[in-house]
Amino acid sequence: MPELFAYTDGACSGNPGPGGWGVLLRAMQGDAIVKERELCGGEAQTTNNRMELLAAINALECLERASNITVVTDSAYVKNGITGWIFGWKKKGWKNAANKPVANAELWQRLDAAQARHKVKWEWVKGHAGHPENERADELARKGMKPFKG
Repeated sequence: MPELFAYTDGACSGNPGPGGWGVLLRAMQGDAIVKERELCGGEAQTTNNRMELLAAINALECLERASNITVVTDSAYVKNGITGWIFGWKKKGWKNAANKPVANAELWQRLDAAQARHKVKWEWVKGHAGHPENERADELARKGMKPFKG
């Protein structure tokens, strides 16, 4: 059974401003790439955090069946949010530590639902540090942003 990986990234020109998200999906058998798929999209007026979340959401939502997958992100916001903060937010009715509404709550809820269908391992990598798959996800995010950038 191949191992599944999703390398995700978001980009924004201005924050807020035009943004894009990118995903490199890869099925691996040992060191061999069995299958690869690339996804990207964007919005005219958004934030970097929203694009990072949408990359992870789209990576998980595009899978047709329940899967074991490793999601690799350079966003500490996404990784820390989905593996830690979200449990408190849910207990507090989607309020943060300051008792204010959680930013991007609708996207966190969508990511939570998408993740529930799968067995997900979350990994963080340093962005713009020469990690080839992360660099490709960044290129895809910039491609997704392009139609919205003036």
